[in-house]
Amino acid sequence: MQFTRLLKIGAYYVLGILGIICISVMPQAFQTNGFFNIFGYFSDLFKFLFEFINPKNWVFMYKEHPQPVIEFLWEPFKYSMTIIVGAILLGFFIAAIMAFLANFLPRIMYSFLKKILDFLESIPEVVIALLLQLLVIYIYKATGTRVFGIAALGSEQKIYLAPIITLAILPMISLFKILLLMIEEEMLKDYVEFAKSKGLREKSIILFHVIKNITPSAFYHSKVIVWALLSSLFIIEYIFNIQALTHYITLDFQPMTIAFGLIMLFTPFFLFYQLIDYWISTDERDAFAISKEIKDKKESKWLRYIWIPFVKGSKVLFVHMKNVKFAIGFLFLFGLTTYSFIYSILTDSKIDRVKFLYDEKGSIASGPPHAPPNPMLLGSDDVGYSMFDQIIVGAKYTLFFAFLIAFLRVFIGFIGGIYYAFKMDQSRQKWVEKLVDAMHFLPLSIIAYLLLRPVLWGNPDGTWEYSLFERISIEVFLLTILVVPMTMVLTGNEMKQVLKSEFILSARVLGGSPLHILRRHVLPHIGARMTILFGQQFIQTLLIFIHLGIFQLFFGGTVVTMGWDADPPKTFTYEWSGLIGNTRTVIFTGNYWILGTVLLAFMLSIFAMQLIIQGVKEVQQVKVGVTFRKMKRKRVKQKKELSPSAYTYTQESFTPIKKMSDV
Repeated sequence: MQFTRLLKIGAYYVLGILGIICISVMPQAFQTNGFFNIFGYFSDLFKFLFEFINPKNWVFMYKEHPQPVIEFLWEPFKYSMTIIVGAILLGFFIAAIMAFLANFLPRIMYSFLKKILDFLESIPEVVIALLLQLLVIYIYKATGTRVFGIAALGSEQKIYLAPIITLAILPMISLFKILLLMIEEEMLKDYVEFAKSKGLREKSIILFHVIKNITPSAFYHSKVIVWALLSSLFIIEYIFNIQALTHYITLDFQPMTIAFGLIMLFTPFFLFYQLIDYWISTDERDAFAISKEIKDKKESKWLRYIWIPFVKGSKVLFVHMKNVKFAIGFLFLFGLTTYSFIYSILTDSKIDRVKFLYDEKGSIASGPPHAPPNPMLLGSDDVGYSMFDQIIVGAKYTLFFAFLIAFLRVFIGFIGGIYYAFKMDQSRQKWVEKLVDAMHFLPLSIIAYLLLRPVLWGNPDGTWEYSLFERISIEVFLLTILVVPMTMVLTGNEMKQVLKSEFILSARVLGGSPLHILRRHVLPHIGARMTILFGQQFIQTLLIFIHLGIFQLFFGGTVVTMGWDADPPKTFTYEWSGLIGNTRTVIFTGNYWILGTVLLAFMLSIFAMQLIIQGVKEVQQVKVGVTFRKMKRKRVKQKKELSPSAYTYTQESFTPIKKMSDV
């Protein structure tokens, strides 16, 4: 039995390698054959497979000299792994210590801490890296002390502390929030009350019971954190000018280099999580076998009920708008997107430009970029265009298509989740789940960059290989399809949890059909979770836009010009990631507002979506009977008003009771 499970792990690994090989061929195939040439892609794929199985072809062409690919990438791989493992250990250790200590804070400070974490989670790692670099520069200018290196110079000089600290912050915040939530839920269980009644202190209960029980769940949650961390590694190495593994993966579009680079990143994390899962896994009770009943139904009947939650969306929206957090986040995103559409229609996407500022004598006082607030509220870019106008014009592309990509990820994942939970048996579900788990160890930002570069990068003469509609459609398709397997399994597992409930068995005993169970029982229970999942996907899409923008790969296409007077690459649609430009030059030029205003727009949008997520959670908690502080205050006030001390007793306060003889 154990040997069979180990063989399955090996099979999952081989399938993961095959997936990496399929991805590695795509960039070169898109460049040579085009995106829509399916036969050309498979021809290149089979050709590369025969090359890959021959070790003589494992070479990397570096400066026109062939190098053994594994030997060449080994040092960059060790450099990248040192950074990412150091960030994981540092971030997870601090998160665990802080989560333990936070439980002993006063409730007011505890609630305030959770709000601070929500805000910090909306800050992209780009902002953290730039702030850290600016802090080091400021300390050096003020004291002459060099705290640590903030940029590597060439492949020989290596820096560790700055990228590790930067990369550790967001995983620390994410795991800290997850641990707080899990400890809070665990402390409500019956065994905790029983332990307290036996005289055990809260510190001992958390250390020896709660932490032990939440460790497996925290382990599984850490996969998603590591997945985000691998994408962030790509950006951090670029910002700190580190020539490690991700640098050589994206150096050119050689399939052999991409394949071995991704395999080297994939292998250690895959083996670690699979072996730990093999060690701690336990047999789970399967959901009720209603799939046999469903197979006898016609497929068309299922599709009639999929749209029902969306038809009722207006009623649900009205209920949620009563929540202040949800209303603020929704009105900000909806209002900004609507205003962007209206402004573009009325002004034909007009963007003010000021080339030079003149003094009273008519002489040129200054040129672009202009610092805020004069002559423009948020300043201008390097060629004098208003940053405020560009943000307003680009909001419709950034926010609308982020909404669209997040919606497609959740909706298609929801459709697949129905098939996964209702029609697959447990063995097939396990295979799909393990294959999707392997995708957590492939950095999404690197894959998106490799696949989209041949599509979005314009020609030097101003022409394009694809039309604007095709470029947008391809980007939406790729950013959606890369995540759909994970949303499908996540949604399917949520449905399976509901199907394990006792009321589902009661519904089946009473004659409830699978369609009835889906409509009346499953959908109401997972509706709020789907909204939360949508918000998380929206935030992740915005972060992917930021990552691609740093590498000058802009939504809708990157305009490229050549020659001695060539302009830097710029966005075709003025969407926000196209306004980021050359991030590293901000440190040296001091024009912080050019990057700061765009990142602020991203941060406000992410924070607004987090408010929506919090609002949905609070509305859901009200439905299940959770009482909030404001409701408690009202109850306390009512009790004070009804308390006996609030009354003055007099003789008239009592009504005499007549005797039975008088009646």
